Amino acid sequence: MTPHIVLRGLRVGDIGWVAHRQGMLYAQEYGWDGTFEALVAEIAAQFVKNFDAEWESAWIAERDGQVLGSVFLVKVSEQEAKLRLLYVEPDARGAGLGRRLTQECIAFAQAKGYEKLTLWTNDILHAARRIYQEAGFVLVSEEPHHSFGADLVGQYWSLDLQAGSSNLPD
Repeated sequence: MTPHIVLRGLRVGDIGWVAHRQGMLYAQEYGWDGTFEALVAEIAAQFVKNFDAEWESAWIAERDGQVLGSVFLVKVSEQEAKLRLLYVEPDARGAGLGRRLTQECIAFAQAKGYEKLTLWTNDILHAARRIYQEAGFVLVSEEPHHSFGADLVGQYWSLDLQAGSSNLPD
């Protein structure tokens, strides 16, 4: 029997782990340099330093003490929140964990009364983009950029939370 994956809040050490693992994974999978890890570390550090427990949350996916993924929800304004830093470990992919983490963000944002949930990603992150599309996010804009040692196309996505619930199963 496969042990159950639990979603929990942040603990001391998680921020360093998330920055480390995302830096390593994106270097291995896409050839991105250390500036990506630095960006993840900055986003995560700002989340902890400015954390507003009433309006923000983070979820760490874990099985038997092993971190398998994470996602963060950050307040932008009283109307808008941003989904940040979604990732799933390679050996945990394909079982719906990315969808589950995304759904947690959407449900939290809806419960808090946000009108819109936004995110930024890159077009080469096909699995993540598929999750966002299935959840009802709409591509708002794209722009080429050179970041993390690569030529990329950044994408801004938005989900209207007042239009009803997402398409992802619970």
